[in-house]
Amino acid sequence: MTEATAAAIEDATAAVAAIEDPIARFEAARLERAVLAAGDQGYLAIQRQVVRDLHEGRSWAQVGTLLGFSGSRAEAIARER
Repeated sequence: MTEATAAAIEDATAAVAAIEDPIARFEAARLERAVLAAGDQGYLAIQRQVVRDLHEGRSWAQVGTLLGFSGSRAEAIARER
Protein backbone atom coordinates (compact mmCIF):
# COMPACT_ATOMS: atom_id res chain seq x y z
CA MET A 1 0.00 0.00 0.00
CA THR A 2 1.33 3.41 -0.86
CA GLU A 3 1.70 6.08 1.79
CA ALA A 4 -0.94 8.16 0.01
CA THR A 5 -3.42 5.29 0.06
CA ALA A 6 -2.75 4.55 3.72
CA ALA A 7 -3.19 8.23 4.57
CA ALA A 8 -6.46 8.42 2.65
CA ILE A 9 -7.81 5.36 4.47
CA GLU A 10 -6.73 6.78 7.82
CA ASP A 11 -8.41 10.11 7.02
CA ALA A 12 -11.64 8.43 5.94
CA THR A 13 -11.64 6.22 9.02
CA ALA A 14 -11.08 9.22 11.30
CA ALA A 15 -13.89 11.12 9.58
CA VAL A 16 -16.29 8.23 10.08
CA ALA A 17 -15.20 7.73 13.69
CA ALA A 18 -15.90 11.43 14.35
CA ILE A 19 -19.56 11.16 13.36
CA GLU A 20 -21.49 11.69 16.59
CA ASP A 21 -24.76 9.96 15.72
CA PRO A 22 -24.17 6.21 16.16
CA ILE A 23 -26.62 5.23 13.42
CA ALA A 24 -25.06 7.64 10.95
CA ARG A 25 -21.57 6.46 12.01
CA PHE A 26 -22.60 2.83 11.45
CA GLU A 27 -24.03 3.61 8.01
CA ALA A 28 -20.98 5.64 7.02
CA ALA A 29 -18.72 2.75 8.08
CA ARG A 30 -20.84 0.33 6.05
CA LEU A 31 -20.57 2.57 2.98
CA GLU A 32 -16.80 2.97 3.32
CA ARG A 33 -16.38 -0.80 3.67
CA ALA A 34 -18.43 -1.33 0.50
CA VAL A 35 -16.23 1.12 -1.38
CA LEU A 36 -13.09 -0.65 -0.17
CA ALA A 37 -14.52 -4.06 -1.11
CA ALA A 38 -15.37 -2.86 -4.61
CA GLY A 39 -11.85 -1.50 -5.01
CA ASP A 40 -10.41 -4.77 -3.75
CA GLN A 41 -12.37 -6.68 -6.39
CA GLY A 42 -11.03 -4.37 -9.08
CA TYR A 43 -7.44 -4.93 -7.99
CA LEU A 44 -8.01 -8.67 -7.78
CA ALA A 45 -9.27 -8.65 -11.37
CA ILE A 46 -6.08 -6.86 -12.43
CA GLN A 47 -3.95 -9.45 -10.64
CA ARG A 48 -5.85 -12.32 -12.27
CA GLN A 49 -5.30 -10.85 -15.70
CA VAL A 50 -1.59 -10.38 -15.05
CA VAL A 51 -1.28 -14.00 -13.94
CA ARG A 52 -3.12 -15.16 -17.06
CA ASP A 53 -0.94 -12.97 -19.28
CA LEU A 54 2.24 -14.27 -17.67
CA HIS A 55 1.06 -17.85 -18.16
CA GLU A 56 1.19 -17.44 -21.94
CA GLY A 57 4.32 -19.37 -22.85
CA ARG A 58 5.18 -20.18 -19.24
CA SER A 59 4.30 -22.95 -16.80
CA TRP A 60 2.32 -22.20 -13.67
CA ALA A 61 5.49 -22.90 -11.67
CA GLN A 62 7.36 -20.24 -13.66
CA VAL A 63 4.56 -17.72 -13.15
CA GLY A 64 4.55 -18.45 -9.43
CA THR A 65 8.30 -17.98 -9.25
CA LEU A 66 8.04 -14.62 -11.03
CA LEU A 67 5.41 -13.43 -8.57
CA GLY A 68 6.84 -14.97 -5.42
CA PHE A 69 4.52 -17.87 -4.71
CA SER A 70 3.83 -21.43 -5.82
CA GLY A 71 2.68 -22.46 -9.26
CA SER A 72 -0.48 -23.92 -7.78
CA ARG A 73 -1.27 -20.56 -6.18
CA ALA A 74 -0.71 -18.82 -9.52
CA GLU A 75 -3.11 -21.23 -11.18
CA ALA A 76 -5.68 -20.77 -8.40
CA ILE A 77 -5.56 -16.99 -8.80
CA ALA A 78 -6.04 -17.31 -12.56
CA ARG A 79 -9.01 -19.64 -12.05
CA GLU A 80 -10.55 -17.27 -9.47
CA ARG A 81 -10.15 -19.53 -6.44
